Amino acid sequence: MGSPAFNAAENFIEGTIAAALVALWLLALALHMARPYMLANVRKFTLRLGADLWWTIYVGMRDIFLLQVFLGSFIFFYPDVVGGNDLPITGGLAAACAFAVLLIKLTTRADASARIFNIQTALLALGATLYLVPYILGSQVTTVGSDIANQLASILVSSHNPTAALALCYVSQALVGGMGLIAVIYNLRIASSAPRKQGAAAGGASTTQG
Repeated sequence: MGSPAFNAAENFIEGTIAAALVALWLLALALHMARPYMLANVRKFTLRLGADLWWTIYVGMRDIFLLQVFLGSFIFFYPDVVGGNDLPITGGLAAACAFAVLLIKLTTRADASARIFNIQTALLALGATLYLVPYILGSQVTTVGSDIANQLASILVSSHNPTAALALCYVSQALVGGMGLIAVIYNLRIASSAPRKQGAAAGGASTTQG
């Protein structure tokens, strides 16, 4: 165990990350839902360059905020952090939803299909709900002291319900690990197929020249 000062600093940082994730989840969901508005504004540009910049900046911000949500949610994959802090009990599952959206963006043409967009919307809404509800109704009421607040905290706060919190932590680790493996396999397949496509293109060019 570390010194009291170190433990206090660690708890402060983890609590700050948990609080910041509220804003990050809202921003990620809002930017995702703003896609129809952004597309409508793209059509208003008279110059192709302006439209390309508008769309590129939007997509970059949208995906960066989602990536920040997942990276910030790494605290929910550490059992000691989950069991020792007043964190949302389903924060790890929310992180898995964010990673699932990132995986969909990697493996599909996410911006070209209404069906895939709807799937991403559902996953983001589910992730935001799994994070915001226990944070607001659980972590934020731990200092109230009323009977109802104590009952909510005993269910929704990780340090007050460590058995369920640790189980969900391990489930979240397994989900993210499985999706991470899928992402690695997908990237390896793309990398291995690229030389074959280049070779086929070169062979076609040689045949044409001959």
